[in-house]
Amino acid sequence: MAIYYIDRRSNKKVKEAVYGQKWLSLLYQDHPLFKYLCKWVARLTFLSALYGWWQKQSWTKKKIKPFIDHYHVNDSEFLKPIKEFTSFNDFFCRKLKKSARPICSDLNRLSAPADGRYLVIPQIAQAEGFFVKGKKFTLQSLLKDQALANAYQEGSMVIARLCPTDYHRFHFPADCSASKAQHLDKMLWSVNPIAVKQNISIFTENKRVITTLTTDTFGEVLFIEVGATNVGTIHQTYKPNQPNKKGDEKGFFSFGGSSLILLFKQNSIIFDQDLITNSSQYIETLCLMGEGIGSIKK
Repeated sequence: MAIYYIDRRSNKKVKEAVYGQKWLSLLYQDHPLFKYLCKWVARLTFLSALYGWWQKQSWTKKKIKPFIDHYHVNDSEFLKPIKEFTSFNDFFCRKLKKSARPICSDLNRLSAPADGRYLVIPQIAQAEGFFVKGKKFTLQSLLKDQALANAYQEGSMVIARLCPTDYHRFHFPADCSASKAQHLDKMLWSVNPIAVKQNISIFTENKRVITTLTTDTFGEVLFIEVGATNVGTIHQTYKPNQPNKKGDEKGFFSFGGSSLILLFKQNSIIFDQDLITNSSQYIETLCLMGEGIGSIKK
């Protein structure tokens, strides 16, 4: 059940400290009873909403400092001091100092939209599997739109997994205008690899929000936020059909783990080689928001 990823800054393999690992390991055992229980929990989205409400209460402030200490969260990056957070969720949705996440200035480079563990799929049509070899989800089931799926089926994909320990605001990866967000489905499976290894269709069943980004550099890009267990709300803070600069905030997740998916049309992006190499071995790479992760295909 151990999860490993490559830390891009050190290029070392790191074992992930999983929030709630004992619960996840128990719940996602490969057993019919636990599979039924998982599906029941995933359908009862009010449980996640209730847990999200609990995390917004003032008495949860006492959890912040122990959480920071246990998971080695860098509080020097916070825009405001720890004592000013009003609840655990307020801390979870924290803003960072601009200096903490410099944005790649090259307009021909795509920047990471969030802190997270990244997988890249240069050619979706040729991918053997996204997380587990032989287990795939289709674009049609992800997007619920066959015409839209057809437009991206020969393209490329980025999957970024955010842990509860991460900075949970997400940002535009390129200069763009963004359409109004479209909301799909209501399930809330966990997106932790422990869960995904049992059920790759999680990404096509969970609550998700789809936005079309119109860029001069990468063409039309689909930006998809995927909710998960205990993610009460996916918040959008941008204004539709208005110009956005690379690095501008698009929105944020309330408490819980979650994921982002970016879809590119054919021949529109070349991912960085380290991400391609790691992803080909089904190993995620930890990237920080603002880092360059790909370039325009010339």
